[in-house]
Amino acid sequence: MNKKIITLALALALPLTVAAYPGGNGDFEGHRANRVERLTKNLDLTPEQKTKVEAIFKEQDEKFKIIHEETQKHLQEVLTKEQMIKMDEMKKQRHEKWQKKHEALKDQVPPEQKK
Repeated sequence: MNKKIITLALALALPLTVAAYPGGNGDFEGHRANRVERLTKNLDLTPEQKTKVEAIFKEQDEKFKIIHEETQKHLQEVLTKEQMIKMDEMKKQRHEKWQKKHEALKDQVPPEQKK
């Protein structure tokens, strides 16, 4: 039962961590602005649509942050201190692996598609 809880907790917590902290530096505003600019260009959004999309992404980021904080709180109630330390290390390793993969993919993007 404990393994199932830990597995479920990790399955829920790790993707949210990556989504909530995409660049690893907590730059929500920059990440959101990039998404909005990309959509504005690719979808030819009107200024009104752009404003609404920005609000949607801001709300989404806030919800992700709340969910992440609630998940951490619940995990701390269930897991031992040692398990939390181990889980934090697993998250750190996963993030480092993601960063390496992300950097490798960035290098493969043709120059005309880079900003």
